Amino acid sequence: MLKGKKIIVGISGGIAAYKICSLVRLFVKNGAEVRVIMTPSAVNFVSPLTLSVLSQNEVVINMFPDEDWSKSETVKAGTWHISNGMWADMFVVAPATANTMAKINAGISDNFLLSAVLAARCPVVLVPTMDEDMFKNKITQRNLADLKKYGYRILEPVVGELASGLYGMGKMPEPEEIFDYVKSQFIKKDLKGKKILVTAGPTRQPIDAVRYISNYSTGKMGFEIARAAAERGADITLITGPSSEKINAVDNLIRVQTTEEMFEAVKKHCKGSSLVIMTAAVSDFKPKNVLQNKMKKDKKVSSVNLELEKTVDILQYLGKNKKGFILFGFALETDNQIENAKRKLKEKNLDLIVLNDPNVEGAGFGTDTNVASLITNDAITELPLMSKYELANSILDEYLKKK
Repeated sequence: MLKGKKIIVGISGGIAAYKICSLVRLFVKNGAEVRVIMTPSAVNFVSPLTLSVLSQNEVVINMFPDEDWSKSETVKAGTWHISNGMWADMFVVAPATANTMAKINAGISDNFLLSAVLAARCPVVLVPTMDEDMFKNKITQRNLADLKKYGYRILEPVVGELASGLYGMGKMPEPEEIFDYVKSQFIKKDLKGKKILVTAGPTRQPIDAVRYISNYSTGKMGFEIARAAAERGADITLITGPSSEKINAVDNLIRVQTTEEMFEAVKKHCKGSSLVIMTAAVSDFKPKNVLQNKMKKDKKVSSVNLELEKTVDILQYLGKNKKGFILFGFALETDNQIENAKRKLKEKNLDLIVLNDPNVEGAGFGTDTNVASLITNDAITELPLMSKYELANSILDEYLKKK
């Protein structure tokens, strides 16, 4: 998503500046070209050399270089704030101190960072970071309100432990959160107004009071689809079985345990959806009899027979009752993959099925990548190894072709 994007990271003099090393690394790792500009006071909190190595570019600090002005490169540097403003696709100032934001609001440009911000033609993201009393000060709040009116994009601070030792509002969001926010600014909102229901994760069917049967699903694929769709502007309902995955972007997060609980949640929330994507690896079978207490281990008994019965088929229900929404399903197949996936596509009345082979390297449960084929009644699209986030966007692209 950030491949080839040009990002300026501006760092002003706040203690949170040390965290920006991680942010720069995330940008570069995801294909962005990064230039770093620091205020003179920011160098007291983080090393310019470290940021230069991470960004693979020289860090700019001073308005005027120390060398002889007769040198051509020096003369060029005198207007470098202009060229930077024209070069960047996005300008991120983090941390943005109260002092820096006040000067931006007043149009003051007495350091290189402020000059570059004033000359920027691209969107500018400010990440206010300071102590709670400074953040809540009426002057700071007025400056923030003015900057929003001028079109600056503000990533609000969070509540947490502050450098003063106090606990309150003003803490800079973690680098991963800043990265996600910046990434979202580049994403076209082509799903705005669409309601999408996604299921994710495994389900657990109890055997007794402490044991259950389940599978190896982690929910990663479903969570990435929900995240990608939310970034593209959709209203998301995510129904997930037990999963350690985290997400903040969805409108409605529903956690369930059993297949039956997921079925009831899906029935309730599928109405009014534009698209339903069933990635959850639900349990197909459940114990016929569930013990209320823990099954004791009897030394005299060498084996236990567990009688299983089928669980409700959620996908089949949706296929039979599909009204007003497009339905995508997943198939995890270890043999006769295409044949079995096509059969499922037809039997479940799906509009598209995503075929996975867990035996392929880089695919299957718990991985960050996947290898999949997108199958419809008319075509089979084989996709290469890619991240689950990239696959999520490919699946959403297919929806846009069908709607």
